[in-house]
Amino acid sequence: MTTAPRTKSPTNRPRLLLQPMRPRDPDEPHRAASPLELFFDLVFVVAVSLSSQTLHHIESEGHVAAGALSYLMVFFAIWWAWMNFTWFATSFAVDDWLYRIMTILQMGGVLVLAAGAQSAMAHHDFTLVTFGYVIMRLALVGQWLRASHGDPALRGTARRYALGIAVVQAAWIGRLACPPAVGFAVFFVLAAAEVLVPVWAERRGNTAWNARHITERYGLFTLILLGESILAATNAVVEALNEGHSLPRLLAISAGGLATAAGMWWVYFATEHELGDGLRGSLLFGYFHYVIFAAAGAFSAGIEVAIDAADDRTHLSAPVAAGTLTVPVALFIASVWWLTLRRGLNRTGSALVIAGVLVIAAATVIPSAPIPGTTLGVTLAVLACEMCRRPAP
Repeated sequence: MTTAPRTKSPTNRPRLLLQPMRPRDPDEPHRAASPLELFFDLVFVVAVSLSSQTLHHIESEGHVAAGALSYLMVFFAIWWAWMNFTWFATSFAVDDWLYRIMTILQMGGVLVLAAGAQSAMAHHDFTLVTFGYVIMRLALVGQWLRASHGDPALRGTARRYALGIAVVQAAWIGRLACPPAVGFAVFFVLAAAEVLVPVWAERRGNTAWNARHITERYGLFTLILLGESILAATNAVVEALNEGHSLPRLLAISAGGLATAAGMWWVYFATEHELGDGLRGSLLFGYFHYVIFAAAGAFSAGIEVAIDAADDRTHLSAPVAAGTLTVPVALFIASVWWLTLRRGLNRTGSALVIAGVLVIAAATVIPSAPIPGTTLGVTLAVLACEMCRRPAP
C-alpha cells in the first residue's frame, strides 16, 4: 500500500487560488458531508425520480420484466456516477473554484441523463443517458488528473483511474453505433469494465478513505431515495383523488406506504455501518449498495402500481402487481441484514428479520395483502433490530 502525505481539511484561501489536491486525512475528525456534496445529491433526485416514474408506467402497462431490466440498466448509470464522485470526494475534496465547477459539470451530466431516462426505459434509446453519463465520468477524469499532479505518491493510482475511466467512456460512445441486440450485450460488458477500474487502479496504491464520511454519504443518499418514494406516493394519491377515486382505500395505501418507508429507514439506520477491512471490504460495501439503492428507488413505483391496482387502472394480475411492491422491499430488508445487521443481531434477531422478509414475499400471492403484509414484514425486522441485539463486547 502506498503511503502518501495526508492533508487536513481545506484551509481558507483566496477563492481565485487553486489548492493542492492532496489526499485528505482518513482519520480527520468531524468530517461531514459538505454543502456541495448535499447539493450534488439533490440533483440526483431528478434522475431517480424520473426513472422511478417511468418504471411505474411501464409496470402498470403490463411490462414488468422489461421495465425492471431497463430500470436496473439506467439506475446503474445513476448509482455508479454518484458512487465514484462520493469516493473521490472523501479522498481528495478541496473547496476551490475549479473543484466546484467540475462538480457542477457532473450535475449537468446528471440532468442530461435524467432527461433521457424515459426514452431509454420505454424505447431502449440510450443516447441521452449515455451522453449524460459520459459528461459526468469525463469530468471525474479531469479531477483524477488534477489529483495526479497534487500528490506524487498516488500519481500512478490517479492516472490509472483517469485512463481506465476515459477508455470505458469511449467504448460507451461506440456502443451507440451497435445494432440493438449487440448493444444490449455490450452494455453488461462495459458495466463490468466500469466496476473493475477501481480494482485495477487501487493495485498501484490505495487511496485514503474516511470511513465515517463514506457511511454518512451512503446514509444520506438512502434518505433521499426513501424521501423520493414518499413524495412519489403522495403525488399518486393526490392525482387519484383528483380523479375521484375512493378516499378510504387511498388513505390505507398511503398509510401503509409511509409505515413501510419508515420501517425501511429504521432498519437501515438501526446500527452503524462499517466499510470492512481493506480494499475488499470497501468495495463490498460500495458495490452491494447498488441492490439497496435500486430497491429503495423501485419501492416508490410499487406504491404507485398499488394505487393503480386498487382502482383497476393496470393491466397486471394481482400477484404481479403486488410483486412490484413486495420484491423491492424484501430485497432492501434482506440486503441491509446481510450487509450490516447480521453482525449485530443474535440468532433470534436474524431469524425474525428473515421471517419478516418471508412475510413480505408471501404477501405477493395473498389477495389484498400486499400493503398490510409488507408493513407487517418490515415491522418484524424493526422489532428484531430493537429487541434482539447481541450484547456489546
